[in-house]
Amino acid sequence: MNESLQPLEQLALGQDITAEDVVDNLSFFDDWEERYGYIIDLGKQLPPLPDALKTDDRFIRGCQSQVWLEIQHDSSENRMHMAVDSDALIVRGLAAIVLAALNHKTPQQIVDYDMNTYFTAIDLLKHLSPTRGNGVRAMVSRIQEEARRRL
Repeated sequence: MNESLQPLEQLALGQDITAEDVVDNLSFFDDWEERYGYIIDLGKQLPPLPDALKTDDRFIRGCQSQVWLEIQHDSSENRMHMAVDSDALIVRGLAAIVLAALNHKTPQQIVDYDMNTYFTAIDLLKHLSPTRGNGVRAMVSRIQEEARRRL
């Protein structure tokens, strides 16, 4: 395992903060302005990716903002660990929502996870611009594609 990527295993999203936590927490807010605040706060928990990892092969195409996704597979535990960075706070938050659902899971769990049901439960995609929605879908697609390669 690449030593520079070791901290990905400790990223709380997907372990300490799960998709269920996100659904529960978002349900407490009455309006989308408050929900966006929560989403941005989640994004602030993401550690920045080192510049050395902001490479073209990690860049997510289809996003309105610049987004880089690092995926590491721990073959000894058959778990995938991820980190995401973006130049936009809201996108970091949206990435955090995705990581809450998929980070630290097995490739099979990632492939089997129903992201559409998750996004519907938090009423997310209809509150995003089409380009932001496409970016979130592109991120999920990249993660699931990488998981499928590990099956």
